Amino acid sequence: QVQLEESGGGLVQAGGSLRLSCVHSGRTFRPYNMAWFRQAPGKEREFVAALTWSVSNPVYADSVKGRFTISSDNAKNTVYLQMNSLRPEDTAAYYCAATYGSTLLGRRDTYGFWGQGAQVTVSS
Repeated sequence: QVQLEESGGGLVQAGGSLRLSCVHSGRTFRPYNMAWFRQAPGKEREFVAALTWSVSNPVYADSVKGRFTISSDNAKNTVYLQMNSLRPEDTAAYYCAATYGSTLLGRRDTYGFWGQGAQVTVSS
């Protein structure tokens, strides 16, 4: 079992920045991989970025490449999503997710553990 808790959402103007944090914990000795997804009103939850437990080869959705950065601090059991050059279309609830799997990290159904979500609103 893995527990996830996001923080850091808020309201920002277009062009601004926000950093989301996800503290993860679990009674497991198995390594797990982490990701961020987002869901806008009336839309399906979509992949944003993923990072393996070995902190190698982060993966990004095309829509956020060059603007968002996923990183981790293993000493703090925390994964971050730094979001720069935010656009109104980035407005969504952002979810942290975890999986024991190591493939298909861009698929929502790969992940078995989810946080409660953090709202990000970008005004124009």
